[in-house]
Amino acid sequence: MFDVLVYLYETYYRPEACPDSEALVKKLSAVGFDEEEISKALGWLTDLAETTHDFSDRYPQQTAFSFGMRIYAPQELDILGTETVGFLQFLESAKVIDSIQREIIIERALAASDSQVSLDKIKVIVLMVLWSQGKEPDGLIFDELFSDDEDSEPRLLH
Repeated sequence: MFDVLVYLYETYYRPEACPDSEALVKKLSAVGFDEEEISKALGWLTDLAETTHDFSDRYPQQTAFSFGMRIYAPQELDILGTETVGFLQFLESAKVIDSIQREIIIERALAASDSQVSLDKIKVIVLMVLWSQGKEPDGLIFDELFSDDEDSEPRLLH
C-alpha cells in the first residue's frame, strides 16, 4: 500500500491531478501494482479525505498551533512506538504540522492495520496528509521525510 502512495505522490503534483478512480486503477495496474495493494491504497486515501473533512468540521476554529501536550494511549504507543511519537513531536515543534494534522496522521497510522507502524511508514503518512491538503514541506523537511537512518544518502522515492 505504501509503495502505491509514494508512487501517487511522485506522479501527481496534487490529488486533483489524479485521474478518476477507474482510470487510476488501470494506470496503477499497468505500472505493476497488484489489485489488493491498489485497493488498500485508494481506500486509505478516501478515508484520509473523510478524516480530514471530519476534523475540519469538528475543530473549525483551531487553525493555530496548539500549546497543549498530547498524551498517547497505551494502544497508540504500542502501534506507533516512541521513535514515531518523537518524530511527530519534532514536526509539530518545527511547525511543519499542526495539532489537527498530527491527529489525522495518528488516525491514519492506526488505520494502516499494522501491528506496529515503522518510522518510514509514518514519514509517508505525513507526506500524504500534507499532499492531500495541498501543502508541500520545505526542502529540509522533505529530505528528513525521505532519508534512511541506515544510509547517509537520501533514499529515492520510487
